[in-house]
Amino acid sequence: MLKSKARWKVETQPEERVEQLVGKLQVAPLVAKLLLNRGIETVEAAKRFLYKEEMNYHDPFLLDDMDRLVVRVKEAIEKQERILIFGDYDADGVSSTALMYIALTSLGAYVDYYIPNRFTEGYGPNEPVIRQAKEDGVDLVITVDTGIAAVDVARVAKEIELDFIITDHHEAPPQLPDALAIVNPKKPGCEYPFKGLAGVGVVLKVVQALLGRVPTEWLDIAVIGTVADLVPLIDENRLLVMEGLQTLQETSRPGLIALKKKCGLDGQVLQSDHVGFGIGPRINAAGRLDSADPAVELLLTNDSEEAEQLALEIDRLNKERKSIVATIADAAIAKVESEFPANENEVLVIAGEGWNPGVIGIVASRLVERYYRPTIVLSIDAEKGLAKGSARSIEGFDMFAELSKSRDILPHFGGHPMAAGLTMNVVDVDELRARLLQQAKESLTEEDFKPVTKVDLIATVEEVSVSVIQQMERLAPFGVNNPTPKVMLENVSLSQMRKIGSDSNHLKVLFSQAGAKLDGIGFHLGYLFEQMTHQAKVAAVGTLSINEWNGHVKPQLMLEDLAVHTWQLFDWRSAQQAKLKERLREIDEEERLLVVFQNETVDDLALHDLDVTLAHNVRTTDERYLVLLDAPKHLQQLKELLNRKGKPSRIYVVFHQKEDHFFSTQPNREQFKWFYAFLIKRATFPLNRSHDLAKHKGWSKGTVEFMIKVFCELGFATIEGESLTVVSNPEKKHLEDSASFRHRLERTKIENELIYSSYDQLKLWFEQELEYDQMKLKETV
Repeated sequence: MLKSKARWKVETQPEERVEQLVGKLQVAPLVAKLLLNRGIETVEAAKRFLYKEEMNYHDPFLLDDMDRLVVRVKEAIEKQERILIFGDYDADGVSSTALMYIALTSLGAYVDYYIPNRFTEGYGPNEPVIRQAKEDGVDLVITVDTGIAAVDVARVAKEIELDFIITDHHEAPPQLPDALAIVNPKKPGCEYPFKGLAGVGVVLKVVQALLGRVPTEWLDIAVIGTVADLVPLIDENRLLVMEGLQTLQETSRPGLIALKKKCGLDGQVLQSDHVGFGIGPRINAAGRLDSADPAVELLLTNDSEEAEQLALEIDRLNKERKSIVATIADAAIAKVESEFPANENEVLVIAGEGWNPGVIGIVASRLVERYYRPTIVLSIDAEKGLAKGSARSIEGFDMFAELSKSRDILPHFGGHPMAAGLTMNVVDVDELRARLLQQAKESLTEEDFKPVTKVDLIATVEEVSVSVIQQMERLAPFGVNNPTPKVMLENVSLSQMRKIGSDSNHLKVLFSQAGAKLDGIGFHLGYLFEQMTHQAKVAAVGTLSINEWNGHVKPQLMLEDLAVHTWQLFDWRSAQQAKLKERLREIDEEERLLVVFQNETVDDLALHDLDVTLAHNVRTTDERYLVLLDAPKHLQQLKELLNRKGKPSRIYVVFHQKEDHFFSTQPNREQFKWFYAFLIKRATFPLNRSHDLAKHKGWSKGTVEFMIKVFCELGFATIEGESLTVVSNPEKKHLEDSASFRHRLERTKIENELIYSSYDQLKLWFEQELEYDQMKLKETV
């Protein structure tokens, strides 16, 4: 058995609907199943999803207050009034600010922008900036990607006669700001058909309304915030990202050209992951560590030299951000290990003085990945007595709902089930931790602490081909609500398996099933090589891709998780004794059960520093990794061990023994009969003639000595001095009455069945003894 890292939750699809889509769309069954998983159940909906020509942008004037916004902005442009764009410091806010600035400038507006500093001003519009804007002669403030909760700031703006327009995409609070216009698809009562726009998506709709067309030439900016902000890549966002990636790939914008080079994306066919893991984090880095202005300037500049300098600075900030994250993550992990062990804490609340509040959300995500616990990471400001935190959760624990139960000690917090932000008094941190721990004990089970992987479909090796993968790629761009498809192979064989990479830390396999073959590669999964036998039937989860190398094009599975659902036999009978201890240490210490039948084996193998148990002291082997270090003296000893409570999920056989009986001559009854008759004729036999007799008969000397020992035990002969003397009229006995004869038979049988049997013979012996065919250990949910 090999347990999967995650619980596999496999989607199912009604076969009749699969067949309908296959027939109408002429797609592979795997593609039809993927469409159904995404809630696309009709042929018409599938065409709108798959074919760009079937997609459309919605009418921007369906957004509530859009008409009021357009009228006021056009009036400001006509009168050359000063407009201030108030943005946010993340990638969505930066791209929203840049897009609005470019659009208004192109229309002839007198415009500037402002993004607050995360550390000195915090999130959202603030009163000092609004008042300063009025003093500077600003007539109109337009927020982008922020403002929906700015009730107090809107009130101040109205008091000082400064027009205030909000464009945002965040959830609306119970009380809305009293603004001139609020454009937000999530605004209560708004009938816009798609609620999933990012902040920059809302700005795109504003620009569309102002221009009277979709500004496709600026989609290279809009795609950045849309992908980076993790909004659903369905409906209008799907079209935006499809066209935006193409525009970004062909962009002439100096800043984006320079940034793509820094990301190593120059000349590549861009996908959403390139934005999500390359461009987006670099745009984010500026606002995480200092001012976000350089990121905005990068998107706005028309000067190639300036673009190079800005891209260099942003890339430097991103590297610094990574270093800071790594330092804080190491410190947070050390706190978990020393103060709040994950096996004792259902929720992790980790705080550190001076931790950069701009990156603690990333650190919280790292801790969730490592420990799979709901996690809050707090940055403590000792002078102010405040702790600012970011929370990340796991499936089954609604972080927003659970934090809502502690509003009395959380003056400022917000978020959703999987993530939240909060500010609180330092003195209340311990109390919050205690409350959350109790809440988790009441709501989570042990199973909840194992990650869940949602598997889109089960495929056979034969079903996976280059053409099918190409069809599946038509579902791209992938992202939230349209994830990269996870595929599961079941009950497949490992034709080949080896470790690759300079450090041998990657795994390369060749799956086979019903004559079909499929390559698989698992980065950083090299450690699994020692946990699977080549004979195992495995289940594998990963993503499909096309491998093009040296003119050859082949499908492959990029492995993410592997499992063996039945027991495994690891044959270490020929393992080098010098390396045995090292190999034993590689077996999980909590899972392994090292067993000997003879105490002296511990000495022979020098295993004094390992936890070794005598076979008769073992109480249960249930789901353990049973390591049989030596062979029993009697088969019954092993049978008794195996038939105790439970069944081992793995058996490692070493079967160390000092001497072999299998390859020594086992005299048969005719040989015993001849030798006894020979002794009767002689009455006495000099022991020093044993070698001559053996040579004469073609036996080994050991064979003669063994028969002499048996005759003595049976009372047929005695040794007197240097001679063997036959006993007159001995009691009639059978050879089996000799302990040595019985022992030799038993040892030979043990060696025949356990030591020198083939792998398949030995595996069958264990299966028959343990009735393993009844043992199916499933990890799916």
